[in-house]
Amino acid sequence: MNALVQPQYAQFEAMTPAWLPAVLRVEQSAYEHPWSELNFSDSLKAGYQLQLLTAGEPPEAQLLGYFVAMKGVDEVHLLNITVAPAYQRQGWACVMLDALAVWSRGQGAQWLWLEVRLSNARARAVYERYGFRHVGTRRNYYPATPSQPRGEDAIVMSLAL
Repeated sequence: MNALVQPQYAQFEAMTPAWLPAVLRVEQSAYEHPWSELNFSDSLKAGYQLQLLTAGEPPEAQLLGYFVAMKGVDEVHLLNITVAPAYQRQGWACVMLDALAVWSRGQGAQWLWLEVRLSNARARAVYERYGFRHVGTRRNYYPATPSQPRGEDAIVMSLAL
C-alpha cells in the first residue's frame, strides 16, 4: 500500500472494475454496514454514475473518495458517497457533492435525493450545510443488525438544483 500523501490536487475519474478492490477497502474501513462488492458491481452494470476522486498519478494514485448516483426522469438519487477515513474532515465530501450537482444539472435533473442513517449525525450535518433539507423519514429502512434489531430509520433529504 502506498504511503498516505496529502493531495495537492485531485481529479475525478469514472470507476472501473479495476478500482473495485481499493473501493471495497475504503468502504469497509469507513462504515459499520458497508456496501458489498455486488452492490458496486450491480451499480456498474446498471450504468449508474460512479465517480472516483483520486490524487496523484497512476499507478500511485490515492483514492480520496467516491460517489454512486442513479439518474431518474428529472432527479438524481445519491446512493453512496464516501470519503476515505484518512481524508475525512478536509472538505472532500463537498468537492464530490459539487461534482455531483454539476453532473446532475447536465442530465437535466432538478432535484438531488438521498437517504442517510438517522444515527449518522456527521453526514447529516454535511448535507444540511450543503443545502439539503430533511423532507421525510423511512421507518426501518436499513436492515436489522444485532445492535439495531428493528433496523434503522433513514432520513430522506433533497436539494433543489
